[in-house]
Amino acid sequence: MDKNQPHPLFKLATELGPLIVFFVANAKFNLFVATGAFMVAIVAAMIASYVVVRHVPMMAIVTAVIVLVFGTLTLVLHDETFIKVKPTIVYGLFAVILGGGLLFGRSFIAVLFDQMFNLTPKGWRILTRRWALFFLGMAILNEIIWRTQSTDFWVGFKAFGAIPLTMIFAIAQMPVIKRYHLEPATLEASEAEAGDVSKG
Repeated sequence: MDKNQPHPLFKLATELGPLIVFFVANAKFNLFVATGAFMVAIVAAMIASYVVVRHVPMMAIVTAVIVLVFGTLTLVLHDETFIKVKPTIVYGLFAVILGGGLLFGRSFIAVLFDQMFNLTPKGWRILTRRWALFFLGMAILNEIIWRTQSTDFWVGFKAFGAIPLTMIFAIAQMPVIKRYHLEPATLEASEAEAGDVSKG
């Protein structure tokens, strides 16, 4: 199904906006106020995304659900551990989904990233494996930072460290994407061939 493509700045705003709200609220008040503000901001970002493009990415939905669950636990139990471990859960879940899919010969990264491009099966496998390892590394990094650094440092990393690292890693995958990219004509031929085989 075709989806309207939002302006890149709008997409960045919906991803980075809630984190900036989280950072500012923590700086002005405390982590618990910041957690509540973050929950509201992430829901607002999802609503904005749906209003503009009539679609919310799967990754955003999964992240929002975990934020709301762990944010609620943080506020109800007044324990900041829950919101700090939330990124570990998110990254770990993505790593398990991608890595587990590979074990069964499936590549779920197209679903996770809304299939922004078309690759050969080998290309999808390589990209999936790399992102699975990246998410695993980010989960470990989050655990190290929140357990060894101050809350303010962890909030700063979450707001201004995790996203740049993710963007840098994504850009670093462009050679793989270009190498294994399927042109539209090739893609249609492959799909037609697959259809003929299934009919036969």
